[in-house]
Amino acid sequence: MTDEEKLPACCEPNENKKGEKKKGFWNGVLFGAIPHLGCILFIIASVLGVTILMNFFKPLLMNRYFFYWLFAISFVFATFSAMLYLRKNKMLSFNGIKKKKGYLAIMYGSTIGINILLFLIVFPLIANIPFTGAAVSNAGNSNLNNLILQVAIPCSGHAPLITNELKTIGGVKDVKFSLPNKFTVSYDSATSKDEILSLEVFKEYPAKVISEEAGSQSQYSQLSAATGSNQTSSKASGGSCCGGSGGCGGDCGSGSCGS
Repeated sequence: MTDEEKLPACCEPNENKKGEKKKGFWNGVLFGAIPHLGCILFIIASVLGVTILMNFFKPLLMNRYFFYWLFAISFVFATFSAMLYLRKNKMLSFNGIKKKKGYLAIMYGSTIGINILLFLIVFPLIANIPFTGAAVSNAGNSNLNNLILQVAIPCSGHAPLITNELKTIGGVKDVKFSLPNKFTVSYDSATSKDEILSLEVFKEYPAKVISEEAGSQSQYSQLSAATGSNQTSSKASGGSCCGGSGGCGGDCGSGSCGS
């Protein structure tokens, strides 16, 4: 045994301590990310349009406890690694944990940090990936209807699933997710609010409409329809251009109606 190995933990060379901290950090990153590989693959598949992979992972994401399990698994991995590390250094004891608390704190802290990064930044960003080839200005198009839904998802990890399901509807042009659980859906006349709310995913994660706004084109169409209906009604009741009972015939300009 060398003199360096005989040194107590408090007197270890700085290089060893730095190496341990770096190792603990990267172990934490690894254990935080590995459990989410399935979801990451689902995201990649949805971006690339790989239907087989999407269909494989979709049932997992339809389980509302899925991400809780992944969070727990990441801590199981971290704990297993910590035990191996302490055992390798012959410190698998309460005193050993106290001596290596810096390494363990960095590893567990990194594991938590990666999970927070995924849930608060990565998954929301992925959920807001625009349609392939879609114009960025679609959501601001005044001709589109806008529907804001509050969806009962347990966490933002399920947001990419919701947006992908909404994008399967032909008339939906854009979907924007905002924390914690709001989705702004922009759609045209090719679909409707009822069709959107009838998606299978909303049976597991119920959606509540908290705001809706009709586009200018839809308002114009509704006004035109109402105006056309009034004109039809007027012609049906009048029977002639003068609004009389039919005695004028087509001579509206001859003045015979008013005399």
